[in-house]
Amino acid sequence: MSRQIIHTDDAPAAIGTYSQAVRVGDTVYVSGQIPLDPKTMTLLNASIEDEIHQVFKNLSAIAKAAGGSLDKVVKLNVFLTDLAHFPKVNEIMAQYFTQPYPARAALGISSLPKGANVEADAIVVLD
Repeated sequence: MSRQIIHTDDAPAAIGTYSQAVRVGDTVYVSGQIPLDPKTMTLLNASIEDEIHQVFKNLSAIAKAAGGSLDKVVKLNVFLTDLAHFPKVNEIMAQYFTQPYPARAALGISSLPKGANVEADAIVVLD
């Protein structure tokens, strides 16, 4: 199968040696998104809520560019520098995803790029 690179200006440009997403067949692998504003490439970190919202907005923009949406996410990985924010992730995630929710993992890690407190990646399956 061939790979199709997915890119949109509505999500942050890659800050390293990776693509925003790669589509293989009907599956889209979305790279980890931190709360960067796609226009300014600055971290939106006034609050953990701001960070979580921006991460989901970035994931949504990439899913849309691939021809999907967050409703097509089958697997979501969330990385937090403080697992005390996990309830806030659940609360905000419910604003972006509907039931049935995707499979998910949440991991506590020591640090993230650019000092972000949250990152998420996703696998999207298109119809």
